[in-house]
Amino acid sequence: MFPIGDDNSARRGTPVVTFALIAINVAVFLIELQRGDAFVTKWAFIPARFSNDPGADVSTLITAMFMHGGWMHLGGNMLYLWIFGDNVEDRFGSVRFLLFYLVAGLAATFAQFAVNPESAIPNVGASGAIAGVLGAYLLMFPKARVNVLLGRQVVAMPAFIVLGLWVALQLVSGVGSIADTAQTEQGGVAYMAHVGGFIAGLFLAVAMGGLRKSNDIA
Repeated sequence: MFPIGDDNSARRGTPVVTFALIAINVAVFLIELQRGDAFVTKWAFIPARFSNDPGADVSTLITAMFMHGGWMHLGGNMLYLWIFGDNVEDRFGSVRFLLFYLVAGLAATFAQFAVNPESAIPNVGASGAIAGVLGAYLLMFPKARVNVLLGRQVVAMPAFIVLGLWVALQLVSGVGSIADTAQTEQGGVAYMAHVGGFIAGLFLAVAMGGLRKSNDIA
């Protein structure tokens, strides 16, 4: 079940922050390709390095959010941001949405850090912040129609089903990934960052006044 779009008929303005975030992520990834592993090592969030000297490595809490491990990683994240970010930004307003996005991303990073603070694996990606966007979208627009690709058909489904299944996958995968990461120290999907970002998105949607009903998508 692959989301490809949603109903934007109730959107009031242009989601400039969403577009800017997508552009920055793409630009940073192109720089990664040009500069190679040294660039990734310098600007990725590495839990063990942060544990040893948090002050010296604090900037990577932000820079890692705009880096990706490959074209599929980038493409998947930007697709989800494109589909769901514009509506959340429309509800919050651009400035609050940017703050929301960064805080959700930080919460996601620390959720993954809490699982294995001594890991030497570089953590990169916007997945945690975008998981926060999904959490907020679920609370704000639970009945919004999301177009998903099922085989060769496009089917419109309620957001609470699409995102509910996504959450279930993260929780099931995350339970196994804790032990796997601790035992093998190999790279992979940071499921706990997804879970942490999603929970942060739920909390922030309420705390930042995102549940006003005046602009719901039908």
